[in-house]
Amino acid sequence: MVRSLASELGISPATVSAAYRSLGQRGLVSGNRRRGTVVAAQPPLRVRARRQLPPGTRDLAGHNPDPALLPPLAPALERLSPEHVLYGAPIKLAALVELAEADFAADGIRGEIAIVSGAVEGLERVLQTQLRPGDRVAVEDPSWPRITDLLHALGLRPEPTRVDEHGLLPEELDRVLRRGARAVIVTPRAQNPTGAAIDPERGGRLRDILARNAGVLVVEDDYLAAIAGAPYVPLHGGTDRWVVIRSLAKVLGPDLRVAPMAGDALTISRVEGRQLLGPGWVSHLLQQTAALLWAGTATKRLLARAECAYAGRRTALVEALSRHGVAAYGASGLGVWIPIAAEASTVELLLERGWAVGAGERYRINSPPAIRVTTATLTPDEAEELAVAIADIVGASASTTYIA
Repeated sequence: MVRSLASELGISPATVSAAYRSLGQRGLVSGNRRRGTVVAAQPPLRVRARRQLPPGTRDLAGHNPDPALLPPLAPALERLSPEHVLYGAPIKLAALVELAEADFAADGIRGEIAIVSGAVEGLERVLQTQLRPGDRVAVEDPSWPRITDLLHALGLRPEPTRVDEHGLLPEELDRVLRRGARAVIVTPRAQNPTGAAIDPERGGRLRDILARNAGVLVVEDDYLAAIAGAPYVPLHGGTDRWVVIRSLAKVLGPDLRVAPMAGDALTISRVEGRQLLGPGWVSHLLQQTAALLWAGTATKRLLARAECAYAGRRTALVEALSRHGVAAYGASGLGVWIPIAAEASTVELLLERGWAVGAGERYRINSPPAIRVTTATLTPDEAEELAVAIADIVGASASTTYIA
């Protein structure tokens, strides 16, 4: 192909090879053994509008925390400093950095600290400064859709890596690293959408694999941290480059676009350097509010209660489904993942019955069909009612006979 194209264009084969290599690095083409080089599927990213739900529908498809389990904003807002923060001032609020350092240190995480506007922005800053277009990135399959959307937007190539209830499968991680993945994005607990949480045994096996690949960037998206409902098990430590991101959005409030990030000195300095080219810093008004809320004794008690409440709501649905013969997963986090072969029809039939749930298609790459239910505000009575509806639909689907 290279020689024929070079002959057709009247240029050297070396020039054509270099062009192919450059296009591959930018993520614009990809190699396929059977079809040769093909144009990569890189559709434009759209802002997805929320579906308008029928009146009276119980919305269990979103990703919001329970507003009743968020700390009140008024006391913190009343204490904000009225002084302007001008150009040239420190980009990080010392009080927030101190709280973040203590929070990370409690889990044995020691590194430099950056403050970014949420977990996704933190991911973007890290990937932009450490990788080149065309690089492969190991991502959980299924995973949070914005992660794969972000990789496509940056010209990076997602390498789907299967998970079970204990997180990334070691053999899968080893496989994608052998294929040349330059980075790994992993959710150590509250994995979205499956609720998987890495346990010590799995964590040890994954760290051993990563230690044999010291040049790989490890990004731990510990976005739910304080209310995840499972202990933190680290994956970093064996590689040269790493970060752990802990968003405060679902902990203190989605409108507080603040996320502390810990990492190695070089990676953090690059993140902050890239940040200066854009917004410069996270608003000190937001940083102050986050620090005041996070430091409060009342907030600590509320977060402990929230963690227990979310765990109880997840468990109520998983156990209700089990009683009706439907397997489901939700070891941590704010939702439950339910493998169902007839994914699309189940979502529509549940909507007809007044339940809006998430279709697994948005989260899956190669993994089997499923639906996701957000349990953040689900009551025990609702859990039983929803389980009955799901079991009824699944049973009806399984008993249907198709005649050719």
